Amino acid sequence: MKKVLLSLVVIVSLTVIVFVACSKEGQSGSGENTTLKIRLTDNPVNAEEVNVDIQQVRVKFQEDSINGWVNLDTHAGIYDLLGLQNGVDTLLAVGVLPTNTVKEIRFVLGADNTIKVGGVAYPLTIPSGSESGLKIKVDKRLNGTLDSLLIDFDAALSIHQTGAGDYKLKPVLKIK
Repeated sequence: MKKVLLSLVVIVSLTVIVFVACSKEGQSGSGENTTLKIRLTDNPVNAEEVNVDIQQVRVKFQEDSINGWVNLDTHAGIYDLLGLQNGVDTLLAVGVLPTNTVKEIRFVLGADNTIKVGGVAYPLTIPSGSESGLKIKVDKRLNGTLDSLLIDFDAALSIHQTGAGDYKLKPVLKIK
């Protein structure tokens, strides 16, 4: 009787272990794909234009089975952030990705970044913006076959005027 009971306990234990292991595998990489859309919007700022030259949008996953950054199909160009206020946004990038947890998003910027104040356009310098890009921590699990992230590029908190009258962009980006 003890042998039968012991055998039954061992079989049930192994079944539970296999079930839990399979469940965890299914969560980390289910083999499904999600179309991810990255949208951009902005909060108000005291300027006439804030132009940011976005060249590429990349994503990185929690589980780095893809080995690094994945480039999305990016609508590269110069975006006036002030045109993206009061509920207005724009589609910045899209891509079909494995359903997984997005760890970070990176915007790679070009050199044509400007701010227009009082009718005069000034260069907007971004420390290492075109080299390493602007990174946003996300930690969001993609859902189903379509998911969208709205990124608020807060120009009011991001722009700083130096004592010499130059403008610097120290980006404040938020996921909404």
